[in-house]
Amino acid sequence: MSFFLVFLAILLAGGLAWFAVDVARGSSRGNQPEGLAEPPTDLPPVLLPEHPNPEDIDAIRFALAFRGYRMDQVDQVLVRLRDRIGVQAALIEALTAQLKSTRASGIRPGGADGAVHDG
Repeated sequence: MSFFLVFLAILLAGGLAWFAVDVARGSSRGNQPEGLAEPPTDLPPVLLPEHPNPEDIDAIRFALAFRGYRMDQVDQVLVRLRDRIGVQAALIEALTAQLKSTRASGIRPGGADGAVHDG
């Protein structure tokens, strides 16, 4: 029984010492370190334009928070999204240029011979 009381006294002294050090550092609940602080409410939302381009994806920055997503996974998804938007933008640009060149040469998109076929 005396070993139990000694063990309990040691645990109590350790807990009090831990609490004293925590209060002395100022990292108690009301005064958290900067990395663990609540996110400010005045931050602007992370928005993309109506038709984002790869540079818009590169410019995205998220606020840091104690709880959140793994940054490496978010970065990986953003890289894939940026690359996909880049491929689509290049394809749209190429198709638009092709359409303009066919219109300029007088070829109609409906037929290879340029004649309009009525059904």
